[in-house]
Amino acid sequence: MASILDSVDQRTKLAGHNRLELLMFHLGGKQVFGINVFKVQEVIQCPPLTRVPNAHPVVRGIANMRGKTITVMDLAMCVGKRPIDEKEAFVIITEYNRKVQGFLVSMVDRIINVNWDQIQPPPKATGKGSYMTAVTEIDSELVEIIDVEKVLAEVVGTDEEISEELSSTISEQRKEVNKILVVDDSSVARNQIKRTLDQMDYECVMAKNGAQALRMLKEWAKAGTLDDEISMIISDVEMPEMDGYTLTTEIRKDPKLAHLYILLHTSLSGVFNNAMVEQVGANRFIAKFNPDELANGVMAALDDVQRRSTAA
Repeated sequence: MASILDSVDQRTKLAGHNRLELLMFHLGGKQVFGINVFKVQEVIQCPPLTRVPNAHPVVRGIANMRGKTITVMDLAMCVGKRPIDEKEAFVIITEYNRKVQGFLVSMVDRIINVNWDQIQPPPKATGKGSYMTAVTEIDSELVEIIDVEKVLAEVVGTDEEISEELSSTISEQRKEVNKILVVDDSSVARNQIKRTLDQMDYECVMAKNGAQALRMLKEWAKAGTLDDEISMIISDVEMPEMDGYTLTTEIRKDPKLAHLYILLHTSLSGVFNNAMVEQVGANRFIAKFNPDELANGVMAALDDVQRRSTAA
């Protein structure tokens, strides 16, 4: 099964062209689910698991894989479905938010190559409790793309408080700026960023994907109010309709938008993203999610924005 993830270099070439590849799988039923291949390190038959006392109910155990101890979570239970029988299951080993974890699934299907514009936000009727971050249709089947960041926030939790030391520095160096545009399809990620900016006493305006953000920017530019509305952009990379790389490319192509500071904030691989930042013309990349690192990144960005404004 590990061979399903061969030729990663070939798939990496999709980035920056508004394309992605999805690993499709099942969670004990006919419904097909998917996650971005760039998050996946390996797919293996479920190894023997060691139970962890007092662990979260969805944690099925830990396993030693390639010299690392990895927590394995039942992805079906994470999204409110029946537990998976681990005897015939597979583990998708992923890296999210700087950590490696395993997700138990009943069956792995295949990898498909799609345009981000084929990926749509989930239906409004799904509500806030949904674990879908997007949907698409493959061979007349609905594929639900799981909001893994929401799953991990509920199971593992995240520290969303800026440290006291940094908070004092921010208070001393706070700048008078306009709002910050936050672009992310995950409601969990948007709220994490908003809480960080709230602690810095900065306001933000939200967009759920790159296409929506680009429309907003063009409307402000057309009205001549762009620089009165926002001072910088914090954008995720993986988003329905238009990803963050394509958003950045489109911004740099537009003379009225090209000066905007763009900070890409994503749970994808840091090494990979640093290369893509240069390729698409973003100003900086920060891996999700560390409130101090994000706050420092915002402060550095606003310093740069003010220096350029003064020089102009």
